[in-house]
Amino acid sequence: MTRFSKALRALLISAVLPFCIVVHAQVPAPPEVAARSFLLMDITANQILAQKDIDTPVEPASLTKLMTAYLVFDALKAKKISLTQTLPVSQRAWKMPGSRMFVDPKMQVPVEDLIKGLIVQSGNDATVVLAEGVAGSVERFVELMNEQARALGMKNTSYKNPEGLTAPGHTTTARDLSILANRLMQDFPNDVKYYAIKKYRYPGTPSTNDTNRNLLLFRDPTVDGLKTGHTEAAGFCMIVTAKRDFPNLTGGRRLLTIVLGAASENARANEAQKLLNWGYTAYDAVRLFDGGQAVATPAVWKGKQNTLKLGRNEPIVVAVPAGSASKIKTQVARPDPLVAPFARNQTVGSLKVTLGDQPVTEVPLLALDGVEQAGILGRAWDAVRLWIK
Repeated sequence: MTRFSKALRALLISAVLPFCIVVHAQVPAPPEVAARSFLLMDITANQILAQKDIDTPVEPASLTKLMTAYLVFDALKAKKISLTQTLPVSQRAWKMPGSRMFVDPKMQVPVEDLIKGLIVQSGNDATVVLAEGVAGSVERFVELMNEQARALGMKNTSYKNPEGLTAPGHTTTARDLSILANRLMQDFPNDVKYYAIKKYRYPGTPSTNDTNRNLLLFRDPTVDGLKTGHTEAAGFCMIVTAKRDFPNLTGGRRLLTIVLGAASENARANEAQKLLNWGYTAYDAVRLFDGGQAVATPAVWKGKQNTLKLGRNEPIVVAVPAGSASKIKTQVARPDPLVAPFARNQTVGSLKVTLGDQPVTEVPLLALDGVEQAGILGRAWDAVRLWIK
């Protein structure tokens, strides 16, 4: 392999690196967090800002229900079920231990109410009803959960049930939970509204069982999700997301925090709030390019057009330590030469972002427009020019 081909191969490999790495440059020290594991992620910039033991296996407790909801929302999107459709309550669902919605076999419950029971009340009975309604059986639903986890890239997750009760081998990690939470919000933006509901109960069920266990929904008006969980083995866990207004960011800036294995319901809320507040103050979000804006417009060979616009369909935003935005540097890495054809949204290169000489993140760059291959004469002429070059 020639020196040129090795360099080209390295550029091609760098172009497909995942768009999410931990910030390296002059990292501010996060606060002390009383939890077995935690993670703070800037969703807008797609960067991890703080972490502790995020690849250590843990029991997810009712955070499991995020995957249950993912599959339910996917079934709704595919029109396999509908919000107004009613589902029967099986004996298995009715007898589920732990937190419940308190539905019983005499009821036919609409899917939308079951979703609220799943999310707001964390009902294990609602979870089983939905699992049976989507997949025909709990066992088949669990198979789908594990298939979806693999598809999302959750490499260290294994589900044994849809509700999160302790079972051998039922484990995940903070990193995998961040992948799931991010994709849940990204893939089903119109459905995550259920996670912001503070109170709900189904008619005929106890009025004392109507309050969302996410205490931050009641404390912080910028918090709009996502889920809590608790078992004796898992401790007190929660995944919280908030969106706050931020200068030069249309639509606000969203952070996600995961706290696993806290000592109490109040402790998990306090630690999550601490991380959110720290993230918004310790890091600035800087918009480098608008969605659809060309980051670079390099020359193209053997194409019907002479140039190719590289960028992202959404704004390119990076998170950097507060006050350090002036030190940001960017560099485009791409194959050279670029030879047509190129399809729209094809990954062609990457934008390397540094703070001083320290790496911050690397963002894949896409072809904003397609470039078709030129005709025979055009390709032949460019072949000659490339040979001379």
